[in-house]
Amino acid sequence: MSTPNGFPQHSRVCLTRSVEGGAVQDLQAKKAGKAAKKEAGGEGPPSKIGTPISETLKLLPEELKANMKIKSITPRPPRKPRLERAASLDEKSWRKWRRFRTSQESLTDPNETSSSNGSLQEASPSPPSRGRTSPCNPCCQQDSLHSSPDALEASPVGKSRGGASDLGKRASEISSAFGGLLRGKGFAGGKPRLSQIMPARPLPPMELNVASHSLRTANRIDSDCLDYRHYSQHKFGRVSSSLSDSKLQGNGTLYDNCSTDSMKSTFSVLTPIRAKDVRSRSYLEGSLLASGALMGAEELSRYFPDRNIGIFVATWNMQGQKELPVNLDDFLLPTDPDFAQDMYVIGVQEGCPDRREWEIRLQETLGPHYVLLHSAAHGVLYMSVFIRRDLIWFCSEVEYATVTTRIVSQIKTKGALGICFTFFGTSFLFITSHFTSGDSKVNERKLDYNKTIQALTLPKNVPDTNPYRSSSSDVTTRFDEVFWFGDFNFRLNKDRETVDSILNQNPDTDVSKLLMYDQLTSEMSRGSIFKGFQEADIHFRPSYKFDIGKDSYDTTSKQRTPSYTDRVVFRSRYKDDIQAVKYSSCPVIKTSDHRPVFALFRVKLRPGRDNIPLAAGQFDRDLYLIGIRRRTTRELQKRLEQKDQRSSSICSIS
Repeated sequence: MSTPNGFPQHSRVCLTRSVEGGAVQDLQAKKAGKAAKKEAGGEGPPSKIGTPISETLKLLPEELKANMKIKSITPRPPRKPRLERAASLDEKSWRKWRRFRTSQESLTDPNETSSSNGSLQEASPSPPSRGRTSPCNPCCQQDSLHSSPDALEASPVGKSRGGASDLGKRASEISSAFGGLLRGKGFAGGKPRLSQIMPARPLPPMELNVASHSLRTANRIDSDCLDYRHYSQHKFGRVSSSLSDSKLQGNGTLYDNCSTDSMKSTFSVLTPIRAKDVRSRSYLEGSLLASGALMGAEELSRYFPDRNIGIFVATWNMQGQKELPVNLDDFLLPTDPDFAQDMYVIGVQEGCPDRREWEIRLQETLGPHYVLLHSAAHGVLYMSVFIRRDLIWFCSEVEYATVTTRIVSQIKTKGALGICFTFFGTSFLFITSHFTSGDSKVNERKLDYNKTIQALTLPKNVPDTNPYRSSSSDVTTRFDEVFWFGDFNFRLNKDRETVDSILNQNPDTDVSKLLMYDQLTSEMSRGSIFKGFQEADIHFRPSYKFDIGKDSYDTTSKQRTPSYTDRVVFRSRYKDDIQAVKYSSCPVIKTSDHRPVFALFRVKLRPGRDNIPLAAGQFDRDLYLIGIRRRTTRELQKRLEQKDQRSSSICSIS
């Protein structure tokens, strides 16, 4: 089929394909179009090139000339890769360079949308696909294949205008620019160029174990439940819960296996327990290393990974005062240790008349994290044992006994009170005593001690953890850990003037000269009292005797010598089981002539057996509710007072 000009139809198709074949064909078509237009107007001699393409360019119809006008378009992002014919290495390099050049010019100059060499100019509205084969002549196919810069010199269209000199110059410029691109350098020119585009690379690997050691310990999961993830997915299908692994992984959140497993459970965030473990567990009998034992090694390691418990032991002679301190925080919760202790044991001599009020104040100060495990009294001797509420399940039944050291047993101002129980596999004995007073009555105080260790009948029902090391004549040998505290009434063997001069010379914590005259230190070194007991180093001033409400020692006519009457001593069946952390007094409480004395300990624990009488979580519930209610009420009153103070203004007239 032929056109009105006499040319075959396939020649026009081949021409269109060669124009769309690449950037070089655009340049060739543009030059050829200008040459054909000039020859048609009668300017210059006709071309002597006898190729079909040059003859076609001379006789192009007006429709094709209109379509070959330069049209500027907005650069589009590169299309997705599609199947096409295999291209040579030179053709691939040319395409990459053209896309990079176009993107640079469009970013540096938004007003200039067309490329400098016409690579983005469209020769036809709908260019045909490159990958198709057409029945055009071999010349047309050859031109479409040669789309690299090296093919410019061999193109016959390039020779029709300017010969090989202009086209070779242009090719050399393109080659130099393309070589700079391959070397990672920017293009030379007046316009700013972007830096080299780096290929996307994968991020460096990151450690997924982001949980701290304390978090892993606190959220540890049972060793027999490590496969709970797969088990729960098949049985309960809770993988879509807010704390499941699928949510954490889907959001790209880093997680740790132990911390994630500890958050998962069938119904709560507690550690999961298998039904078969509940069936096999016995709370009445158990082995020391049994996996299901309540007092066993697994439960002990769960709550105490280092197997050490913190214990607060305090003694205070209240002198029978009805008035209680306004605030007990400095006494029970000193600021030196960062954390509160696991157990609080407070012994009182000459206690206040209202013992219940005293216990409520203790509960109010310690707050809802602690419960009163047991309290006992012997006359005006009080003892209260508070423990963290989540630890009451690991205590045995609590037992207590009393001893009166007075000749008349009805007068219970002097004597001893003991409380004992087993915690996991470690037995504890706490004794508070009030020995005979008087500067020279050292022997009477030793008699009080001997009577106490012989007459205190403990334990009663709770079995001894090591009966082979026990003695029937000494109660302190029948327990693993023993703490004895109280008003022992041992004095300083020195006159008042000498003691005052030593205190004035060393106003801070250097009291070593005073301890050289201490009666208790001397008797313990001889082994006549508190056999096997130890005492932490003393770095505080004597706790007796003060003027009530003041920091001065006795200013009455008796002029009593300041002394270390209030003490805390301890002993253990096993070496280094008890470590003294702090030993001090509380000088801010001034409602008595004695200052409270307290000590902080770290005590090693051992696993136990379930065949002991358990307390089963018993505690003083009524006291707990009263103390928490009063704590809340006082806090609300305090906030209301602060609010009133801020809202009110006081004017003073001078």
